[in-house]
Amino acid sequence: MTVELNRAPTARDWTHEALVGARDTAPILPGVLPFGMIYGAAAVAAGLSPTLAQGMSVALFAGASQVAAVDLLVRDAGWLTILVAILVINSRFVMYGAALAPSLPRLSGPRGILASYILTDQSFAVTLARSRQDPDPERRLSYFLGSSVTLWCTWQLGTLGGILVGAVIPPSWQLEFSIPLMFLALLFPVLRDRPSWLAAAVAGMVVIAAKGLPHNLGLIVGVIAGIATGLLAERRFGTGEDAS
Repeated sequence: MTVELNRAPTARDWTHEALVGARDTAPILPGVLPFGMIYGAAAVAAGLSPTLAQGMSVALFAGASQVAAVDLLVRDAGWLTILVAILVINSRFVMYGAALAPSLPRLSGPRGILASYILTDQSFAVTLARSRQDPDPERRLSYFLGSSVTLWCTWQLGTLGGILVGAVIPPSWQLEFSIPLMFLALLFPVLRDRPSWLAAAVAGMVVIAAKGLPHNLGLIVGVIAGIATGLLAERRFGTGEDAS
């Protein structure tokens, strides 16, 4: 659909762009749904009630930090450690928001809160790509909302499915093993260049070296070390694909 650039977007334009955002996000959903199911099952296996497990998905809506929180709960980490881990892992969304802000209309009040809440890695990626094709900020916002809401619904359904499955699986099966596997599944697709490989390597080595720290603080120290390494490596090598 072609929209004239000299007129404001109509309700039809908004609806169209939201549906396009949902459509462009659809190929990602087969990976999001099982991710949510594994989180839901692991949360129940870790001792969370179904209500609390689902409530965490609604309140946080951040898969990686939710999985990390469950992993720390299994390891008997303190609530302060869990909170700091969630904040550190979710800090990337500050950079996402800063990158998207120039492409979207000025957001404040309820719209700004909603956009911040439903921002994900996937919706950030597809919206950033779309912003290069559509010059209108309002249509870009509609596209972003269509993508993000689709991901939100899929994540909630995946969590619910995992809770239902986890509730009927015997505790002796120890579903906690799925948490490290989930992190590996998240890790390898993003290792595309030298800075990301260095960041992952340093983070992993620091976590192992700091394993003896109290309250499982080694995870937080490793994450911070990985982020710092990635930022320094980007300044040194850039963000292009590794030529090796």
